Amino acid sequence: MQEDMERAKVLLEALPYIREFYGQTVVIKYGGHAMRDAKLQQGFALNIILLKYIGINPVIVHGGGPQIGNMLKQLEINSEFKEGHRVTDDATMDVVEMVLVGRVNKDIVNLTNLNGGKAVGLSGKDGGLIKAKKKEMVISRKDAPPEIIDLGRVGQVVSIQTELIRALQDRGLIPIIAPVGVDEQGETYNINADSVAGAVAEALQAKRLILLSDVSGICQGEELISSLDKDVAEKMIQNQTIKEGMIPKVECCLSAVQSGVEKAHIIDGRLENSIILEMFTNAGIGTEILRESWD
Repeated sequence: MQEDMERAKVLLEALPYIREFYGQTVVIKYGGHAMRDAKLQQGFALNIILLKYIGINPVIVHGGGPQIGNMLKQLEINSEFKEGHRVTDDATMDVVEMVLVGRVNKDIVNLTNLNGGKAVGLSGKDGGLIKAKKKEMVISRKDAPPEIIDLGRVGQVVSIQTELIRALQDRGLIPIIAPVGVDEQGETYNINADSVAGAVAEALQAKRLILLSDVSGICQGEELISSLDKDVAEKMIQNQTIKEGMIPKVECCLSAVQSGVEKAHIIDGRLENSIILEMFTNAGIGTEILRESWD
């Protein structure tokens, strides 16, 4: 009986959040360890199905870096990174598209559908979903001229066409998007999944943007910071409390909230049910980034 009462308390705690999110869109970037552990994969599928059943509209953008790396290795195609980006020549782009669109995306769709959801897989080519252009990278050097780095077919988002996503949502379907875009000449580009998720959230004016990562959130020392805004985040980047791979994630979140997304979250995808814990509990588990500075 006591155990049943505790379950009832959990449901009641979630009720205000369910009411708040009902009918709203939540964009979730799925990647990292959560995509490689079978138990976490199953849990992720159940989390997004639950969101859909209680009246929330999840939109998923996924990565697939390790899977791409494994396939390149099997095909004996050399791959290098510059400034955190995989240099993508024509041969590598073929593998990226094959793995992200043809394998990873369909595996996520299949797992979701097997567990009672209704998911549809998309890439940026479907319905002109992700308009892209070649990413230009210039590195400033203190005692030398700026260095221009050619990343090949690495792209950045120009725009997101929301019609297809909206149509799927209207039919009760869960869009699952591979971060591959196309430019005006039909050239295909490999795009960072965090960036795509942020751009999708902005275009849809989503209620939330959630980035699953392999860390607990933004930390100061060993202490997790549960909430911060633009000014605090920028200071933490300047003093290198936020550094390396966390910088683009935070910048993605800041861009999203500045463009109308109510809140963005960086959470630990290694924890079971991390999405539900972040959205429907008072304490949450990660770091939320707010837009109060623009209100």
